[in-house]
Formats: sequence, structure tokens, C-alpha cells
Amino acid sequence: MKSNQSNIKKAKKYLDKNQCIAVPTETVYGLAGNAYSNTSVKKIFSLKKRPINNPLIVHYYNINNLKADCHINNNFVRLYNKFSPGPITFILKLKKYSKISKLVTNKQKSLAVRFPKHFLFRKLLKNLNYPLAAPSANISSRLSSVQASDVKEEFGSKIKYILNGGRCKIGIESTIVNLLNKPAILRLGGIDVKKIEKVLKKNISIKIRSKKKISPGQFSLHYSPGIPLRLNAKKIKDNEAYLLIKKIKKNKPNYYFLTKKGSLKEAAKNLYSTLRKIKNSKYKSIAVEKIPNKGLGKTINDRLKRASKF
Repeated sequence: MKSNQSNIKKAKKYLDKNQCIAVPTETVYGLAGNAYSNTSVKKIFSLKKRPINNPLIVHYYNINNLKADCHINNNFVRLYNKFSPGPITFILKLKKYSKISKLVTNKQKSLAVRFPKHFLFRKLLKNLNYPLAAPSANISSRLSSVQASDVKEEFGSKIKYILNGGRCKIGIESTIVNLLNKPAILRLGGIDVKKIEKVLKKNISIKIRSKKKISPGQFSLHYSPGIPLRLNAKKIKDNEAYLLIKKIKKNKPNYYFLTKKGSLKEAAKNLYSTLRKIKNSKYKSIAVEKIPNKGLGKTINDRLKRASKF
């Protein structure tokens, strides 16, 4: 459903009845439900076939809406003022009497929170009196959805309502920063770590393999197209697609390019849609050329490494 007030109201009706809907964000599409409702949250886990110990990100309209659920600290305020709304998720201490469903947090005393930038999602949040738990709108461990048709491909008729906000502008999940104690990055994402370090004026450790699951994106197998994927490949095999960072003159039917000129921002945006296109073209496997491991290239390599665990 497209972006008009009537469809916002329809989306709200589904959510008020503890149903799950798909919503657009600037990163990837989300599968959204009332974060205060055990019924809604159970449906999210069931639809996604998501492990119950994998926490969800909860989405708020602004910092004022967050105050009922989380303790706010100085590092959060600095980063919020610089990057929110936008592709950054914060791990904060949960308030004792918060109404957030315990299923959201994996029974932890912390919460992953985000303030999405997509105008349609923000319009929806402004019309609700509860925040939305909204992990990526895909079956667990599979490719994230970056447009409404991807969501339909993943869930079919199991999703009753998709709020269509067009193609996601960033196309890759949010950066997750743990602010409970000493700041640490728990998932690489749409914001370069160096930009976060610049705001906090300190180096930040990267802990994307944490054993204690306090945020999503910490499992080894994730973002998979469902076929084997080889990294840093120089040669390709028969019936194998070749994923390249930028377009080259020697073009073949099984060559797929993430960018025209090598922009890592463009490559990140096109990553999931290109992998999905390859999968739907019935190739048996994917060979990926070496991706520069800098800036958003680190995020791309993180996603590809996890996808290669197939």
C-alpha cells in the first residue's frame, strides 16, 4: 500500500489488533509489530522463523517517546543528535517498569533502539502510542528485503499488509553500538565506525562475535541467498555467477556488478538486490571478487562472510 494518510490508518488498524505488517525503512524493510504486546512479538518470531534468543530492534519516533522505556546517557545523546533519525541502533539500559515485551530483549536488561529516517515509517510511528519491534522482513538467515516485492517473495500471503515506501535508499542494516558501558560496535552497518568515533572522540572496539546476545546480527549464518558463496574469487566455475564490485568492459551473462564506478555506498545499496537476482536466476553458486575492506566495504565483507556460511 502506498504512502497516503488512508493507508497509514489501515496500517495502524492492523498493528492495533496485534497483527504484523511490513514497513519501509531507509536501511531494509522491517516486519513490524507492537513492542509492548507479547502476542505481536510472538508473531514476528513465528513468521520469520527466528531463534527466540535473537533480540529485536525497537523503533521510536523520537527521544521523548523513548524515555518511558530506557535510561538515557551522554554518549547516546551525542550520537542521537548527530545521526538520528538514521541508520544507527543503540543498546541502552532498560527501565525496570518498561512495558517492552520480555520476548523482545531475550530477557536481558537492555534494549536495542532505533529512530528510522524513512518518512513513511516516521509518519506511522507518530500515529501510534507504542513503539514498533521491527526486525528485517525476511525469513531468518536469508537475504534482507529492500523493496516491497522482496517482502512478498519471502512471505507470500502470510503478510497481510505491506506499506510500500519504494526501494530502500541505504539497502543495508543499521550500525549497532552498545552504550551500556564502554561503547562498542556490535554490528557493522550503514554508518562508518570512524564517523561514530569522531562524535564520541574516542576509539571504539568492534565486537561482532559477542557470545551474549543483546542485539541482532550476531549469528554467524545470516544474509544468505540460499546457495554457496565463495569470497575473494579470481576464477569462476561452471554454472556460477561472478559478483564484481564495479562494471568492467569484459561483460558476460553471468557477471553481476554492484556499481558502475566502484562506489562502496552504491555497492552496499545494491548488495541484497543483486544477490537475490542471482539466486532467482538459478545459479548453483556465487563467486565474489575481493571487496576493498574499508569504510562501507567492511560492512559488505561482513555480510558476505556470514552469507558464505551456507
